[in-house]
Amino acid sequence: MCGIVGAIAGRNISAILLEGLKRLEYRGYDSAGMAVLNGETGQLDCLKRVGKVAQLEAALAGSPLPGHLGIAHTRWATHGKAEQRNAHPHLSAERIAVVHNGIIENYTALKEELSADGYEFLSDTDTEVVTHLIHREVMAGKGLKEALQISLTRLDGAYALAVIDQQQPDLLLATRMGSPLVIGVGVEENFIASDPLALLQVTDRFIYLEEGDLAVISCTEVNIENAAGDIVQREAQRFEHGHDAADKGEYRHYMLKEIYEQPQVIRNVLEGRIHHGHVLEQVFGSDASAVFDQVKAVQIVACGTSYNAGVVARYWIEKLVGIPCMVEVASEFRYRKTVCMPGTLFITLSQSGETADTLSALREAKEQDYVAFLSICNVAGSSLVRESDLAIMTNAGPEIGVASTKAFTSQLVVLMLTTLVLGRRYGLEGEADFVAQLEQLAGLTEQVLTLDSQIQKMAEHFVDKHHALFLGRGTIYPVAVEGALKLKEISYIHAEAYPAGELKHGPLALVDEDMPVVAVAPNNSLLEKLQANLEEVRARGGKLFLFADSKAQVKPGDDLELITLPDVPTVMAPIIYSIPLQLLAYYVAVLKGTDVDQPRNLAKSVTVE
Repeated sequence: MCGIVGAIAGRNISAILLEGLKRLEYRGYDSAGMAVLNGETGQLDCLKRVGKVAQLEAALAGSPLPGHLGIAHTRWATHGKAEQRNAHPHLSAERIAVVHNGIIENYTALKEELSADGYEFLSDTDTEVVTHLIHREVMAGKGLKEALQISLTRLDGAYALAVIDQQQPDLLLATRMGSPLVIGVGVEENFIASDPLALLQVTDRFIYLEEGDLAVISCTEVNIENAAGDIVQREAQRFEHGHDAADKGEYRHYMLKEIYEQPQVIRNVLEGRIHHGHVLEQVFGSDASAVFDQVKAVQIVACGTSYNAGVVARYWIEKLVGIPCMVEVASEFRYRKTVCMPGTLFITLSQSGETADTLSALREAKEQDYVAFLSICNVAGSSLVRESDLAIMTNAGPEIGVASTKAFTSQLVVLMLTTLVLGRRYGLEGEADFVAQLEQLAGLTEQVLTLDSQIQKMAEHFVDKHHALFLGRGTIYPVAVEGALKLKEISYIHAEAYPAGELKHGPLALVDEDMPVVAVAPNNSLLEKLQANLEEVRARGGKLFLFADSKAQVKPGDDLELITLPDVPTVMAPIIYSIPLQLLAYYVAVLKGTDVDQPRNLAKSVTVE
């Protein structure tokens, strides 16, 4: 959730660290700080501020931190309130400085032990115990690397750590266990970050550290040891996206930019993966065909928006393929006794590939007899991808807005490709027709985006509301869930989604003139039943906001606001109908004046439980 940046170079690195924090601010943003080894005085200087990175930037303008070695951090609180004393970096005796992502689960016992040894704790964080552990070892005569290695043996939990020592100005140490960390490779300078986006202003070559790796970094060398203590070579990979991928461009917010990127993202997902009406199985991995031949059931595990995409896929797989598909929230899956059906393919979905609960679920699932593990992800070098047997990228490009948009639609497109390759083994007819429908999606998405002004106007009805109800049926029900999630995430309006058939089983009691009801009604076999549900709402004085195609034969009125979408092939409707709900949430949030890209209490990449 938080963001790490570090640098060692022959030039002043303060501005590089600051720019890196700005680019990581979408991950965490209640405080920020920087520690730099001053090349003139030899002192370890540290500056921290509560709030956004702009607060730290303003402080640096008055108190600059020049130097050639430094680490920086932007924080999303897990231990301790958003106070300056809890901001990273944390120092021990003005010598050791540490920044940390993750959670040290046994920090209370370590804190008691270190306090008994005379260490004073200035924060409420779990991170400070790491700083003092390392300091204790260097004071006992250990070198910095050995001190870190010994300290790591004492830690229970997840972490990505960057460490510098005031008395070793030529070294930057980095290690990870359960939280992402990359090394940016430069020319006689090197960098670290929790996300490559932080470093695109200085390099496009990255080494992705693996679980348990420890890197000793100087200006000219990167030496890595794995969890077993063996020296290993990790090849640098060139970052795939352009340097402007993290810029808003002409858009007011990243979220709006990412909504409007979806036509091209859909084209990117399909590029090189379909040929003459046929999905190319090799794009899932060299062993994909042999794996898919064995699949008799599917288990999907994900969190948040990715979970909603997985629920759509359950409808597709069971209808088109005809095999069982289970979908579960990762944080529930990993903490209960599960049963693996013979022949089950285990699929994980994650935008970042570093979602803590999803990663843990994957690792625990490996103790069972699944056919194979397939990752659907947006980050090629992520932990989820590296630890899966098969992987396919969503090719969505960097998604900065906390509220996921293009990641959702790109995951759905990939899940449809997955459905088709499984379906051909179970007699699915018309694969070429489905592929043709996929090829229409980008154009249909562009048509939906022309409804922007109508959706803006609809959003005005929600500004003074405190609650909203979303309805859908069949494959559109999880789309309604995703629409409600978007609205609550960025506008702070309490929103819930229900299958429309459940109205009479409780939610109908909430319907009145102050409860807007959003319904999603593509022309499918459930349309007539949904229309009957809508009449139940109107009869109770509810105000309906309906997204439907021209065949729905619904007329607007005083109690019904209608936006007509282009006609969409039934099976592809979840992909198209998610987009107006994204726009609705966006414009409601803009009208309410909330922080659209960085909603309160949330972070982009949930790398802790």
